[in-house]
Amino acid sequence: MAEPRKLFEEVSDETPAARKAVQTGMIDRGGAGGARGAIRGWLLVLFALVVVMIVVGGLTRLTDSGLSITEWDLVMGSLPPMNAEAWASAFAKYQETPEFRLVNASMTLEEFKGIFWWEWGHRFLGRIIGLVWIAGFLGFWAAGKIPTGWKQRLLAIGVLIGVQGAVGWWMVSSGLEGEMTDVASYRLATHLGLAFVILGLIVWAVLLLSRSEAQLMQARRLRERKLFGMGTGLMHLAFLQILLGALVAGIDAGRSYTDWPLMAGQVFPPYAFEIEPLWRNFFENPGLVQFIHRIVGYLLVIYALVVFWRSRSAGAAATRSAFGLAVVVIIAQMLLGITTVMNGAHMHIAITHQVGAILAWALILRARFAAGYPQAQSVRG
Repeated sequence: MAEPRKLFEEVSDETPAARKAVQTGMIDRGGAGGARGAIRGWLLVLFALVVVMIVVGGLTRLTDSGLSITEWDLVMGSLPPMNAEAWASAFAKYQETPEFRLVNASMTLEEFKGIFWWEWGHRFLGRIIGLVWIAGFLGFWAAGKIPTGWKQRLLAIGVLIGVQGAVGWWMVSSGLEGEMTDVASYRLATHLGLAFVILGLIVWAVLLLSRSEAQLMQARRLRERKLFGMGTGLMHLAFLQILLGALVAGIDAGRSYTDWPLMAGQVFPPYAFEIEPLWRNFFENPGLVQFIHRIVGYLLVIYALVVFWRSRSAGAAATRSAFGLAVVVIIAQMLLGITTVMNGAHMHIAITHQVGAILAWALILRARFAAGYPQAQSVRG
C-alpha cells in the first residue's frame, strides 16, 4: 500500500513512473504524436504559393491572357510549345475563339506568345501547388507525423485545391463559346472566392499550429465570445466584398466610372437596370456592379471601426493590436480601391489593390483567431 503523500512534497520526489503517468501533450511533440512545427512550415509554403497564384491570376486577367490556352491537359499541358510547329498549332486553336475573331483578329504570333505565357504560368503554378500539397500530405502521413484530428483538416485543403483546378477550367471554358470574349463574371468570382477560402483555411491552420494543444485548450476558456462573433461577421462581409471585386474585374466595371464619390456625376449610376432580365444587371451591368462594390466597401469600413471599438475592451493586448492592425489595412484598402477606380483600373494599381485584399483577409482571420484564442499574458499585461 502506497504511503500518504506529504502536503508540500517536492515534485522531484516523484518516481519516474509517476512523472510519466501525468505527462500530457503528446500531440505537441514529434514522433507518432505529430510534427506541428514541420506541418506549419509546409502550410506556410502553400500559403505563399497560393498568394503568388492569386496575383498571377489577377495579372492574367488584366492582360486579357486567360483565354489563350483553349484546352485542359493535366499532364501534357504542363509543357509549353517547344518548337515553331507547336506554337503555330497553339495559335491556330486560339484563332478559333470568339476573343480572337471579335477582338484580336490582327494579333500576330509574337503577340500571342505574350498572352500565352501568362496563362501557362498561372496553370503551371496550380500544378506546383497541387504537387507541394501531395508531397507534404503523403510524406507526413507515411511518417505518422500528422497530429490527431488533423488528417481530415489537411485533406480538405488538398481536395479544395483539386476542385479549384476544375473550377478554373469551368471558368475558362465559358469564354470559348458563342460570342463571349471574356470569361463569365460569376465563374470568375467563384474561382477567386474558392482561392480565398483555401487561403483562409491555410491561415487558420497555421494559427492553430502556432500553439500547443494545451495552450489552445486553455485559451479557448478565455474566448471573447462577442468579439469572436463580430470578427466572424467581419470575415463574412470581407469575403462578400472580395466576390464583388471579382465581379467588377470580370466585366471591367472598374474602368467604366472613374469619378468619385459620384458616378457619372450622380449618386446612383445611370442605366443601372437596362439589361433584361432584371437579375442580370447585378452580375453584368458595370454601373450597378461597381456601385454595389463601393457601398459594401463603405459598410465594411464602418463595421470594421465598430468591431475595432469593441475590441478596445478585450482583455489581451495581442487581441486589441490584432484588430487595430486589421482595421488600418481595411481603411487603406478602401483608399486604394478609390485610387484604382480614379485611375481606370491601371494594371499596377489594380494588382496592388488585389494584394491588399489578400493582406486584409489574412489579418481579419488573425484578429478573429486572437479573439477566439486570446494570448496568455501576465496580470500586468
